[in-house]
Amino acid sequence: MTMFDEDIKPQRGINALDATGDLLRALVAAGQPLTLRDLAAAAGMPPAKAFAHLVSLVKVGLLARDDAGLFHAGPLSRELGLIALQRLSPIRDAESEIVALAASTSMTVAAAALGPLGPTVIRLEESARPQHVSLRVGTAMSFVNTAIGRVYAAHLPADVLASLMEQDGIRLAGAAPDAALEAAYRARLDGIRARGLDTALGAPVPGIHTLAAPVFDHTGSVCLVIALIGSSGGFDSAADGPLARALLAATRRLSWRFGLMEAGDKAG
Repeated sequence: MTMFDEDIKPQRGINALDATGDLLRALVAAGQPLTLRDLAAAAGMPPAKAFAHLVSLVKVGLLARDDAGLFHAGPLSRELGLIALQRLSPIRDAESEIVALAASTSMTVAAAALGPLGPTVIRLEESARPQHVSLRVGTAMSFVNTAIGRVYAAHLPADVLASLMEQDGIRLAGAAPDAALEAAYRARLDGIRARGLDTALGAPVPGIHTLAAPVFDHTGSVCLVIALIGSSGGFDSAADGPLARALLAATRRLSWRFGLMEAGDKAG
């Protein structure tokens, strides 16, 4: 046996702590305080057994119990959560999801963050299929004429968006502000919030389609927009199609990882 064999063997844990973990996961999945009976049922264990674990969890501060007998996160849980949030790096923590999404869909995947020049591509995972996509890391995207930019616009405060829109002409496919188009644009943003994503079909690059969806952080603010990009011939742009479902599943997982407790609702 080498020194490395020990690293690849499954490590033995403590069964009692595994059961305790089941209770914690059940409470997280519920997303609300639970009674002893409901929490035990959700974790799949008898109430008497669950109670012994819960007493210890309350004692160390991972859980707390209120006057109504409901169990919820305790002070130690909140402190651990804050430490985890402080260590978050959206693009670093999204890396594995981006790579997996590109592999499973055979599409190019772009991730954009809001920078000084607007929504800016900070990660690009190229598709194995040859595609003529005029997109590079560092490209700033139009708030008006790109799916990535419109998804950002749909979730920005109105005053912030108004300020950023003044410089849209300097971005990829940018446009000068046009009061005549404002009503249609705002209706488009309303639709993005309702559907949870946006599409760009053959624009700004002819023959290239895009689906884009937001990733939220623990404050409910957009921290990334993830986009699937592919040639129009093999691209299913339907809002309920397999590509859209894969994209939304990925952005919801990331939103959950970044602390959004209601990721499913917020991310569409």
